[in-house]
Parts: sequence; C-alpha cells; structure tokens
Amino acid sequence: MPTNPLFYRRLTLFSYPLLLLWVILWHAWIAPSETLSVWLKLAMWGIPLLFPLKGILQGNPYTHAWANFVLMLYFLHSLTTLYTHPDERLYAGIELVLTTLAFIGATFYARYAGREQGLGLKKKGQVSNAGKAPSSD
Repeated sequence: MPTNPLFYRRLTLFSYPLLLLWVILWHAWIAPSETLSVWLKLAMWGIPLLFPLKGILQGNPYTHAWANFVLMLYFLHSLTTLYTHPDERLYAGIELVLTTLAFIGATFYARYAGREQGLGLKKKGQVSNAGKAPSSD
C-alpha cells in the first residue's frame, strides 16, 4: 500500500463527492421513497455528508479522521439495504463501494498527512512525563 498522502487524498476527493452525488441521485431520482418526501430523504442522507466536505476539500487531516464517523452511517445503510431490499441491491452495492473507498482514503490520508504535519496522539508515557520536571538524580 502506498504511504504517500497524496494518493489517499485523491482517493478521498474522488469517492467522497461521488458518494454525495450518488446518495442524492439514488434517493431523489432513481428510487424515491413512496412513504417519505424527497426533501426529507435528501435532508436525511445528504446533509450529514456536507458537514466534513469543506475540510476534506481543504485537505485537513483532522477532518478526514472524523469524517469516518459520518461515513459509518452510509456503510451501515448500504449493508442493511443489501440485506433488506433485494430490489435496491445494486444501488446499495454502489454506495458500499464508494463509502469503503472514501473510508480508506480518509483514514490513510489522516494518518500519513498528520504524521507529515506533526499531528497525532501522544503515547501514554509521553503524556504522563510531559508535565513533570526533569529529575536531578
């Protein structure tokens, strides 16, 4: 697997907007709900993807990391739809592929770009020793 953050940034920039477009197309035009209004369905499935969009487009590693929490909603939706709606399996499969690609891209971009920028979580020993004065033994 490449360790270059640019590869994963491009993967995210390809799959994340495509996922947003796909969700809108699927729920508004391809297979609109018979019980919910199109606007409600678009709000339910479109708005969550808009929250991290600005940070993803700007290349913020932190936003890429937390965008995965949003992506998990679509991952679970696609798996549930694959199981419960046989007539929409193709649509759910496309959503699953796009979500998986976006998840991989966002995860590894956050990891490698964060390392390049010096971001990251401190290890437990670093945190507990950071506040202590050096000992004079």
